[in-house]
Amino acid sequence: MRFFLSLLLSFSCFAAHAWPTKPVRLIVAYPPGGGIDVLARQLADKLTAVWGQPVVVENRPGANTIVATDAVAKAAPDGHTALMTTDATFSINPHLYAKLPYDAQRDFAPVTMLVLLQQLLVAHPSLPANTVPELVALAKAKPGAINYASYGSGSQPHLAGEMLKNKAGIDLVHVPYKGISLAVPAVMAGEVQLTFAGIATSMPQLKAGRIKALAIGGASRSPLLPQVPTFTELGLPEVETHAWFGLFIPAGSPTEAVTRIYQDAKKIVEEPAFREKELIQRGYEVVASSPEQFANYLKKDSENRARAVRISGAKAE
Repeated sequence: MRFFLSLLLSFSCFAAHAWPTKPVRLIVAYPPGGGIDVLARQLADKLTAVWGQPVVVENRPGANTIVATDAVAKAAPDGHTALMTTDATFSINPHLYAKLPYDAQRDFAPVTMLVLLQQLLVAHPSLPANTVPELVALAKAKPGAINYASYGSGSQPHLAGEMLKNKAGIDLVHVPYKGISLAVPAVMAGEVQLTFAGIATSMPQLKAGRIKALAIGGASRSPLLPQVPTFTELGLPEVETHAWFGLFIPAGSPTEAVTRIYQDAKKIVEEPAFREKELIQRGYEVVASSPEQFANYLKKDSENRARAVRISGAKAE
C-alpha cells in the first residue's frame, strides 16, 4: 500500500510540474515590428529553449488592443495562451469604453510587468520655449495658439497633454492623428508644436536636432537623457507619460503556469547583457514584478488613468 501511495505522490508531483505540455501561444496586441513585438519575439525564442516547447507569437492588433485581449479572455485556462500588451488594455480601456467583451479584472491573471517606459514631451525646434516653465508662460500669453499631437482620443499622449493643461492652467489644442508613427513626424514637419513620444522613437531625431525635449515622466531622469528634467521635479507629478509592457494569462489557469512564466521571463529580462543592450539602451526600465506586485500596481495605475480620462473628457472613437 505504501508503495502505491508513494508512486501516486511521485506521479502527482511530476504532473504538477509538467507545464507546459504543448506549444504556448503568445498573443501580442500590436502589429509586427514595434517595440512590444520585438520584445515578445525575443522572449519567445528564449522561453522556447527553456521550456522545450515552441512559444509562438501571434500578432492580433485592432480596436485599441481589444481584439487580442478578447481572444485570450476566451482561451482555455490551461496556461498555454498568454497576452502581451500595454497599459492601454487594463489601465485605460475600462474607463474609455462603455462596454468591453470581457471583464478586465475578472477574466485575467496578471503575471508580470516586464518593463516601464517613460515618454518625453518633445517640441519643434522653432517653438520659443526650451523648458516647461517657458512653455507654460508662452501658452498663457497665447491661449490656444500651441497644438499638441496624439494618436487618438484616450491615447497616452492625449491623457498626458490634458493633465498638463489642467495642472499648469494652460490652453493647448489637441490634434489627434491616426497612428503612433505619425505624431513625431508631425512635430518634425512643424504641423504641430508638441507631442509625447518614447525615448527610442525620439533619440535619432533629438540627436539630429529635428525636435527638442522639454521634460520626461517618472520619478527620476533617464540615464540616456540626464539633462532632461522630470515632470515631478518641475512640480507636475500628475502628468504621467508612462507606458508598460506586461504578461497576462486567462483567469483560472494553473498556478504553475503563472509561476513559471513569471520566473523565467524575469530571468531573461534581468540577464545583464540582454538588460543593457536590448532594454536600457532603448529607454526601458526593467521591472519584472511578481504577480502580486503587478496586481497591486494595476489597481493604482487604473485609478490614476481613470482620473486622467475624466479630466480629458476622452471617449472611445
